[in-house]
Amino acid sequence: MLSVALPTLRTRWVTFVGSSVALCLGVALIAVMGLALASSLDAPDRRPERFAAAPVVVKGQDTLEVPTPGGDRRQELAVPRAVPAAAVAKLRGLGTVVEDRSFAVRAEGGPADLVGHPWPTAAFAPYALDAGRAPETSDEVVVSGGWARPGTRVRTDRGTVRVAGTVGGLGFENAVFYTDARAAELAPRSLQLVVDADAAAVREAVLGSKGVQVLTGDARRYADADPGRDSEALTAMNAMFGTAGGVTGFVSVFVVASTFAFAVAQRRRELGLLRTAGATPGQIRRMVVSEALVVGVLASAAGCVLGSYGAPRLVAWAVQQGLAPSWFTLGDSTWPYQLAFWTGLFVALCGALAASWRAGRTGPAEALRESSVDTGPMTYGRWLSGAALLVAAAVTLVLALTTNPGDLLQRKTYVSRPMLLITAVALLAPVVVRPLVRLIAWLPARLPGAVGMLVRENAAAGVRRTAAVAAPVLVTVALAGSLLGATATLDAAKATEARERTAADFVVTAAGGTGFDEATVRRLRAVSGAEVSASSSSAVYVREDGVALIRSEARGVEPEPLAATARLPLAAGKVSDLDDGSIIVNEEWERHTVGERVEVWLGDGTKKSLRIAAVMTVGTGDNGVYVTPVNAPAAPVDRVDVRLARGADADTVAAGLRQAVRASGGAVLTRNAWMRATYAETDRTTRTGFFLVLGIALVYTGISLANTMVMATSDRGRELAALRLAGATGRQVLRLVGAEALLVVTVGGLLGALVAVLNLLGMWTALGLLSVRTSLEIPWAALSEAVGACAALAVVSAVTPAALFLRRGAVEPAGTPE
Repeated sequence: MLSVALPTLRTRWVTFVGSSVALCLGVALIAVMGLALASSLDAPDRRPERFAAAPVVVKGQDTLEVPTPGGDRRQELAVPRAVPAAAVAKLRGLGTVVEDRSFAVRAEGGPADLVGHPWPTAAFAPYALDAGRAPETSDEVVVSGGWARPGTRVRTDRGTVRVAGTVGGLGFENAVFYTDARAAELAPRSLQLVVDADAAAVREAVLGSKGVQVLTGDARRYADADPGRDSEALTAMNAMFGTAGGVTGFVSVFVVASTFAFAVAQRRRELGLLRTAGATPGQIRRMVVSEALVVGVLASAAGCVLGSYGAPRLVAWAVQQGLAPSWFTLGDSTWPYQLAFWTGLFVALCGALAASWRAGRTGPAEALRESSVDTGPMTYGRWLSGAALLVAAAVTLVLALTTNPGDLLQRKTYVSRPMLLITAVALLAPVVVRPLVRLIAWLPARLPGAVGMLVRENAAAGVRRTAAVAAPVLVTVALAGSLLGATATLDAAKATEARERTAADFVVTAAGGTGFDEATVRRLRAVSGAEVSASSSSAVYVREDGVALIRSEARGVEPEPLAATARLPLAAGKVSDLDDGSIIVNEEWERHTVGERVEVWLGDGTKKSLRIAAVMTVGTGDNGVYVTPVNAPAAPVDRVDVRLARGADADTVAAGLRQAVRASGGAVLTRNAWMRATYAETDRTTRTGFFLVLGIALVYTGISLANTMVMATSDRGRELAALRLAGATGRQVLRLVGAEALLVVTVGGLLGALVAVLNLLGMWTALGLLSVRTSLEIPWAALSEAVGACAALAVVSAVTPAALFLRRGAVEPAGTPE
């Protein structure tokens, strides 16, 4: 049948070019995402940065290791332990010991990521003075990066300082070096130190000190700030590229299959003629498969080549936008090309074969009759597949709502769930296309003139064409509405939850994450007219199901001040029952019955048995747990909630709070300002990642929409010629084609909006079950923009080929056989 397939490709070149374009772009998208994902699987080996020239670094315990029947489980401690004093005394007997400290600094005119250190640690990077001298007094500093010159006075959140010298930047941080004594005042806890001694002697000295690490060679990188940032960056990139790859893969497979199926459906008259000439159903199918094989191989190969050019540009964009670290580059993996090529070819063959199966089974005379009007667009296979997917979507939603509603709030869930419903609605679309078209066109069809009536009847008669053109619009609107609506609804839920939970009038936060010292906390408590609740950030670890070590964010609080400044979403118990032997947990915990005892590990790794004093609802997952300050050891106060006493003046109290934190640095915010800063909308990285996912998917579906519309319009030569012979002018024909394109886009937009609303209703219901009452955020502006863009593309793509056709005259096409 290849000898028949090749001439067919030449005569129906518009149809096959359209199919090739869709397949080529789909394969290119899969290749690009596959290459980016493959490149994010491994991080380069990072060498020591701050301690590259240090002989030996000794670090306190920073991980918790808990034995379980399934093996040891490890978690990073929220409050790492310092090196024991006895071990430090032994180390000082071996050689010079330099204690390291790190703390954030905010300076006028300086970089946003300034970090402070003691000057003696500068030699271990090593930093070298470019100008000036080392700091000698508490108000002198040395800075890196060249943003300030020696002699300059700089106002910081740690007080005004004078720049005594500058050092060249090393690329991994923007540093501010204080004297050793001043750094100890700003950051009293030292978690690691450098020892100028033999490594073996150092290990001997700390032998028996639990959790103390001796770092030499490349292991010194674990003493750098955030040593796991490369792994975290890889995890974030894997999630981003994996999500983008999943969405674009689904969209490309969906569109390619629809395009190839539509291309075959357009040829029903031609296939019927072949059956009349004696071709068997098997021969018809082999011919169609041969055509799809030729187009699939060529288009998939072209898509792989196009993907090889697109992948480096995607990686460069990700680095530029800060979605990927600066070291991230494209790897040399080849499996994404294999995956993209064979996926494209397989989808092309499946799409063509599925559509040709019914055509091959149709008798010659029946095929000729069905070529003018679609009388049975829904096959048994389409009914079965659509219904099965719809039932699967409903069942999985019900199961999630009844077993674990919180799972519907996870990004991987609300990104993947729309795919199932989109496919189901697209398969069942021909069932609702005709009544939906008649409903939308009810009023236009009753206006003077025949255009409205013809638009309605053309769209309703050509159900397959209408459904095929509406499919890209359905995907575009459904994805935009589901993803943007999900993040907006979740943001609104978190803001609502925080607003209901916070009763404070002011929130005071510490500068740089180092916390307030005791003197500052005493000054805050002494402010007249203020009821103060000081709290510290820590964590609690619990072993659940016998094998999992779960970390819960914890706040160390005093019960009475907490009750005055917060309204915890309690399901059972009372805040006032919290004491040094108890804990407030949430319903996510395996054990969450008031009065029950739970075995936990505190933020510094201390094991303890605590009684459950109260239980909070799950909410959006940010409720965490509450303990007293005794059970948040070594965690400094980093937040102070303040409620105005009866009759107190807000401005006077605010001024007193600012005066109390002036020496140590800190921000005094109203409740609304603090909520805006803390519970802001989806962070920039997540938003940019979603725009990457949506941008690629929507651009592709837009191109596919234009492509499908060109294919559909180019196949309507006889119809357009008949209109011209009936007396319609060229402008009337073009208005008809444009109006029909708008009608079809409206159908796709309504179906896409329906899918988006159904998905968002599932999340909204889950939030209600989790005791979070919030509004359903539907991104109407984004949906309108998506539909408007699709409408513009569809009209241009329909009118342009129709106008080119009309230039050839009306009589010639009418007599030309297809």
